[in-house]
Amino acid sequence: MKYFITICLVSLFFTANVFSQSKTITHKVAKGETINQIAQKYKVTPFDIYRLNPDAQSGLKPNSVLLIPNGSEKKITTPAKTVLKATTHEVAPKETFYSIEKKYGVSDEALKKANPFLEKDGIQIGQKLVIPSNSVAVSKKAIASPEKTVYHEVLPKETKYSIAKQYGITIEELEKRNPDIVANLPVGYQLLIKGTAPKTPKISVVTETKTEIVNPNTAVVSTKVEDYAAYQVKPKETLYSLSKMFGLSSEELQNLNPALSEGVVEGMILKVPSTIVLPKESKKAYTILTKNSNDKKKLVLLLPFNLTKIEGDTVNSTVMRLKKDKFLNMTLDFYSGALMAIDSAKQLGITVDVSIFDSQESKNSSNVASIIKENNLGNADAIIGPFYQNNVEKTAGLVAFNQVPVISPLSKDVGDAYSNLYQSIPTTVTIRNTVFDFMRAKGGNIIAVVDKKKESVKKYIQENQKDVRFAALTETGGLNVESLKSLLVKNKTNYVVMETGNTGMIKSTMTAMLNAMALYSVQLVILEPNETLDTDEINFQNLAKLKLMYPSMTRENESSEALIFEKEYRKKNKIMPTAFATRGFDVTFDTMMRLSQGKTYQETVEMMATEQVDNKFEYYRKEGGGYTNKGVYVLYYDTDLTIKEAN
Repeated sequence: MKYFITICLVSLFFTANVFSQSKTITHKVAKGETINQIAQKYKVTPFDIYRLNPDAQSGLKPNSVLLIPNGSEKKITTPAKTVLKATTHEVAPKETFYSIEKKYGVSDEALKKANPFLEKDGIQIGQKLVIPSNSVAVSKKAIASPEKTVYHEVLPKETKYSIAKQYGITIEELEKRNPDIVANLPVGYQLLIKGTAPKTPKISVVTETKTEIVNPNTAVVSTKVEDYAAYQVKPKETLYSLSKMFGLSSEELQNLNPALSEGVVEGMILKVPSTIVLPKESKKAYTILTKNSNDKKKLVLLLPFNLTKIEGDTVNSTVMRLKKDKFLNMTLDFYSGALMAIDSAKQLGITVDVSIFDSQESKNSSNVASIIKENNLGNADAIIGPFYQNNVEKTAGLVAFNQVPVISPLSKDVGDAYSNLYQSIPTTVTIRNTVFDFMRAKGGNIIAVVDKKKESVKKYIQENQKDVRFAALTETGGLNVESLKSLLVKNKTNYVVMETGNTGMIKSTMTAMLNAMALYSVQLVILEPNETLDTDEINFQNLAKLKLMYPSMTRENESSEALIFEKEYRKKNKIMPTAFATRGFDVTFDTMMRLSQGKTYQETVEMMATEQVDNKFEYYRKEGGGYTNKGVYVLYYDTDLTIKEAN
């Protein structure tokens, strides 16, 4: 039957194409294709495809046939008598791509096509922009045709970023049209993408003889309409606690969600009345952990000593290998810090049974499978390691059945979505986002100075930090100082995000900022370590004057606890602790303290954030599964030439 319907549709589309004089063409959907990919292939927008194929809004099916606007045909958007001439627009201060596009009703793609230099230079004050002829602002006398309403149903593993990118809009626009998704993005939620809805889209249910999901585009006559919102079940929540939270009886909640009759499952999506204010995930409070339980827990460390390689090395002696093998030195430093953590925990009376194994790993291999099987590590309370991302993911997969927490101690990768995998290193995006969130929370005016060799940084800012304005560059690639000055505003802190390794650009940026300090409040910001700033050519005192600010996953710590750790470490190992030694201590001690709370590791992660010698551990669930650490410091150079944490 499905094949018959497909053949009929193809015939119907072919006939329609003949009578429309090839204004459309057809496309057969391949497995895994998305609307965005198809739109790019034919150089049209997703909206163009949805306009001709309304059913595609509910998802694409392999082998189905879509009508595609024929790009080779000229689209007639206005009668011949009212064709509008192209106009120009001079960019004013504080204007953005979005504000200009909204003013003239022009798409981002059309504006950049008419002004190719925007891709390279971004938008600058005083620029003369060509506005495409079919996008001139509509006067009050013009009759606007009604805009077609487009909805999108949220699928599993989709994110705000992926959905916004699919439809060519920003996350801010998506949240503005759908205020209910600011806190979270429930699976199954009907998002308003384009057009005007009578009210904010929610999971609408029509109560007649049966309950059904209403398509907002379809006229449905009903006797009673009730609106519902989606809620994701958190750890340790029960039917009783959920009923109490929502002000419903257990029977009423089960009637709305029949799946509850089989028990409450963490992560399940519940339908609840929209009149209830859903709790938002708040930022976790930092807690100092103390011994809270005498329950003996089992902790496992999988560290890559690779002893068989050392013993089998007939060329290099152990001493020579230690001098040459950086990976081995990193492992031994981490191990020395972990031993310090184990000793510290014992002094506090914490009863944790610690086992350490040689994971014998490289980027592409390890012996974790045999270690887990031979030592029955499926009953461990937590596992730290291995070091390489693919090996730590393999470990998480092997003990996932028992939901044994696996803490990745050093990998910077995003990681696959294993529900029991905890990435302890904050991702690059998380680190960058933290400093932008800080500047925005301070009400700052954010300006970016990015040279041509930092395209990845520029792309990140353009895609994730839409309100940031770029200072223009000269034809030779240097900073246009006048452009930077024109972007400064009074009565606000002007944060200048500088991303360049070019000494000349660094000096010109700093000089311009120092000269502006008489009239403006300015602060220099970098997103990642910059070796050029550590050279003799850059005046450190000027960096302090500009209060150089940067995000970091570790802090400059001179607390009494940190000094005690350094003293004890130096006493035991005859050297100062390296960053890897301190991390070995922090990750191991934090894990042992969490296991001593009389709760599971996962329960402590859901409840609290912690801070050790140099590292924060503030875990949040990732979309799709697992946890990521968002514990990041924002540091700055103070005028007394010390590094402090920004508050």
